[in-house]
Amino acid sequence: MSFTEGPVWLPKEETLVFSDIPNSKLMQWSESGGLSTYAERENPNGNMLDSQGRLLTCQHGARNIVRSEADGSLTVIADHFEGKRFNSPNDLALQSDGTIWFTDPPWGLENQTEGRELDGHWVFHLDPSSGKSRVVIRDLVMPNGIALSPDEKALYVADTGGHPTHPDPSYRDRPATLSAYSIGPAGELSLTWRVETVCDGMCLDEQGNIYATGTAVTVWRPDGTQLGSIEVPEQPANVCFGGEDGRTLFITARTSLYAVKLKVAGLK
Repeated sequence: MSFTEGPVWLPKEETLVFSDIPNSKLMQWSESGGLSTYAERENPNGNMLDSQGRLLTCQHGARNIVRSEADGSLTVIADHFEGKRFNSPNDLALQSDGTIWFTDPPWGLENQTEGRELDGHWVFHLDPSSGKSRVVIRDLVMPNGIALSPDEKALYVADTGGHPTHPDPSYRDRPATLSAYSIGPAGELSLTWRVETVCDGMCLDEQGNIYATGTAVTVWRPDGTQLGSIEVPEQPANVCFGGEDGRTLFITARTSLYAVKLKVAGLK
């Protein structure tokens, strides 16, 4: 494959679905069926299942978030903010009430600039009742991976860091970070801790530990201290838990898909 991303476990099918971004495909893998194409998508990236088991996908090429329906059709969940197209939605986290948090860096734009309509690279909150998005974080350089704590009271966001295409020159030399925010009753965010580390996608286990992809899969405790790391033959881009008992960590890493059995289960 060309660049694998966005793994998500489908429990009913006992199948892993993940993105091959440059080839505009969602791939699928299972123990019984091996590897095959799951569906065609426009440069897909992050994926997640909603409460009804429907697949939500961030499409770089279409600059939107879509939902796969049971009949095979696609429903656009989000594609504009205040009349302007998103850059290229990258990854998403889903609350139990249907609220979607997602990141919108410009990785899917040609040269990270062509066709850009927004003034920054932001993190958004999508209200399921109104279908409207609002900006919740504006001060990151390249917001990337995103995840929620088990109690849904904390939001974790990866920032890939300094990049020469950022609209604001003062952002371009900032370091790569992983940040934790507490979520208030009205969805407002307050920064609780931040560490300098390279992080792309991430997921959590049932204890609330964070599995962040960078040069390896680095595991962080909920308080921001490092617990350990898992080395991968290729540089990992994203992770998710799956398998029959939820203790298999699947890792998308450049041209391949990897898996490692752990002693702890993933967050359900």
